[in-house]
Amino acid sequence: MKNNTLKKLLALGCAAVMAVSMTACSKGTDTPAPAETENGSGKTYKIAIVKQMDHPSLDEIANAVAARLDRIATDNSITIEYEIYSGQGEQTTLKQIGDQAITDKVDAIIPIATLAGQVMATCAQESKTPVIFAAISDPESADMTGMDYVTGTSDALNTRFIFDMMLAQNPDLSKVGLLYSTSEVNSAVPIADAKKFLEEHSIAYTEQTAGSNDEVIAAAAALIGEGVDAVFTPTDNVIMSAELAIYEDLAKAGIPHYTGADSFVRNGAFTTCGVNYTDLGSDTADLAYRAITEGMDDMEDFYLVDGGIITVNTETAATLGINYSIFHDMGEVVEVVTTED
Repeated sequence: MKNNTLKKLLALGCAAVMAVSMTACSKGTDTPAPAETENGSGKTYKIAIVKQMDHPSLDEIANAVAARLDRIATDNSITIEYEIYSGQGEQTTLKQIGDQAITDKVDAIIPIATLAGQVMATCAQESKTPVIFAAISDPESADMTGMDYVTGTSDALNTRFIFDMMLAQNPDLSKVGLLYSTSEVNSAVPIADAKKFLEEHSIAYTEQTAGSNDEVIAAAAALIGEGVDAVFTPTDNVIMSAELAIYEDLAKAGIPHYTGADSFVRNGAFTTCGVNYTDLGSDTADLAYRAITEGMDDMEDFYLVDGGIITVNTETAATLGINYSIFHDMGEVVEVVTTED
């Protein structure tokens, strides 16, 4: 059984040293690379890659997992067969996919996002098929720890750093909107952390929750109507799916949207400091190959990926009239524009 208390860092955190009042992203070690086999020729492994739903972050991770599996196969003279599935955000669909994967006797399942991970772990409970999840922000709260056939990568958000960015950009911040979905387990901890931060700094906040695209649009409109100075959303798949529908209204109202992943920013949100999901996908594929070939006895419950990359949408910044040069003192800044993928 793996030790629940050990969580190893996979990637580098923010590169720059921050001001004393700021909370810096941490640095960690690289994920252990899978050992190359000397006589791998002829071996074939089957893997099911299961996205919780279709949206840019999860698509990016799935594609990165697939690309890394291709590279592992080439480097080790083996064959890795894989299929990428989408549960379309439906638990029933995810269970059908998981049950079929077990019936097909896959060597491992790589679920992407919290609900997908939970369902795949349940499907594999009897067979003990290795489940290597990707991008579960809070594996402990999601009950994804303590199972000897489950491990994976966590994209836990450094919420305080996001709010340090918010205050650096606007020292006169007086009211923040919290926009999230109550159905996303991974949103609970960062929202609680956000409230704690705002209360510590005597900044008012208001909440809007949503469970569908239409509700997200209505919630964003409500926050605009309440006159918030900024909006915060963690790595929430429900809100991410609707970002393209709300970013223009928020920007035109002069409200910067701070988020938990760069996929939001590529879909129009203002900024984030978070994980590079291509790196996370690659790390997850390495863990999957290690689990298949070496077993899982020495693996941790999960591995924390702390990317620490600040991503800014320059088009949205221009609409908002924000000079984001302050962020260069806080870490590595990547500039992007709005895309629909």
